[in-house]
Amino acid sequence: MISQDVSFASSPIEALKEGRLARRLTQLYAGLALYGISMALMIQSNLGLDPWDVFHQGLANRTPFSFGIVVILVSVVVLLLWIPLKQWPGIGTISNAIVIGLVVDGALAVIPVQTSWPLRITFMLSGVVLNAIATAAYIGARFGPGPRDGLMTGLVRRTGKSVRLVRTAIEVTVLVIGWLLGGTVGIGTVVYAFGIGPLVHIFLPKFAVVPAPKPTDT
Repeated sequence: MISQDVSFASSPIEALKEGRLARRLTQLYAGLALYGISMALMIQSNLGLDPWDVFHQGLANRTPFSFGIVVILVSVVVLLLWIPLKQWPGIGTISNAIVIGLVVDGALAVIPVQTSWPLRITFMLSGVVLNAIATAAYIGARFGPGPRDGLMTGLVRRTGKSVRLVRTAIEVTVLVIGWLLGGTVGIGTVVYAFGIGPLVHIFLPKFAVVPAPKPTDT
């Protein structure tokens, strides 16, 4: 989930005006690709997924769609929920909705399911750490939050409730629904829940791109 300390431009145009586009775009898409790979590692460890991916996996188990296509379709539905919240999707938001799903399907095609405990644990832990790095990278690029993070921040703004309360309500809901649909809940789910916040907090300052200084009148 997005850090409470991160702010984004008020509109996609304002995000573009922040400059340093080459660095930011490279970081954005590298982060999104790494995010998809991190998801595949956790899936193939079979030790449990983060709440939203439990939901995605549960839907994939009950539909003819691949995991990645489900991720994209859910992202589209979540973005539709932004409309009454009056949220502005940025380049990063739309890219997040598409790129991660495509990459995770590609990664699942080449990364095998693990059966030995040492490799399963390695995959799970690597997935959590890489997910944190990827999250810090795409958030630090400042092109807008992902669809699910934007839903959370939009609800916080409209309801006046705390980030913790809204985030917990959303994640518990999707976790329970995903588990009922057959998504994998396990030790990886717990490790992700307790580890992702502190890890993103560590990595985010390293990837945060400061907007280019605006020219001053002379």
